[in-house]
Amino acid sequence: MTTSTRAARAGLLDAHLTLLAEALLPYRAAEPLLARWGTELAGILVGGGRLLVAGNGGSAAEAQHLTAELVGRLRDERRPLSAIALHAETSALTAIGNDYGYDEVFARQVRAHGRPGDVLLLMSTSGSSGNLLAAVAAAREVGLRCWAFTGPTPNPLADACHEALGVASPDSQVVQELHLVSTHVLCEYVDRALPTALTALAGQAAASAAAASAVRPVDPAADDPVDASPVADGGPVRAGVEVVVDPTADRRRGDPA
Repeated sequence: MTTSTRAARAGLLDAHLTLLAEALLPYRAAEPLLARWGTELAGILVGGGRLLVAGNGGSAAEAQHLTAELVGRLRDERRPLSAIALHAETSALTAIGNDYGYDEVFARQVRAHGRPGDVLLLMSTSGSSGNLLAAVAAAREVGLRCWAFTGPTPNPLADACHEALGVASPDSQVVQELHLVSTHVLCEYVDRALPTALTALAGQAAASAAAASAVRPVDPAADDPVDASPVADGGPVRAGVEVVVDPTADRRRGDPA
């Protein structure tokens, strides 16, 4: 490698790191948002909800990185969590793009997989991709919560979502690099919040079971609880409305025995 080549590469690296350093200071303000998202997401995922993620190009790779950390694990052993990278469904993606146009490749999948209360997280450096904006519109119709990792705000995607984390850098590479940091920090907060979320879920299940066991059938005639204890062998069975049959009634009316 020549000296000039080394100098050129060092110059590029220095320029890149300068841009990264400039973006780092305002990016530190994202900490509370990532902490809250992680806590919310932990509760949603342990409760049976799902995270849907999508992006284009490098952002697609970032999005798939996020789902891998959740379905697999970030560091410590834990239960798998439901997260789907919509762009990784290549057969569905190409079929939808061919039949409905590329702007619908994520929106149609959101309508198929999303359920009310799920989260859609979209990643974009520009914040103006048509297929991501269509996905947000579909998600709002279905009842999903919409988050975004974007470049500088305001931008159309950030405005369309419920909340967004915008990286204040004009360089798309720096934006994607800090999106990766955001992915790791978000997953860290999910893992940190899981024990509390699981405890809360167990408490809700116990409360529901207790409430169900406390409900007893009511006799509409007496407005008192019906005795639900086992019936002794040969004993009468009472069913709220009693019909008594007198076998001597026909004889009293003079009918033949």
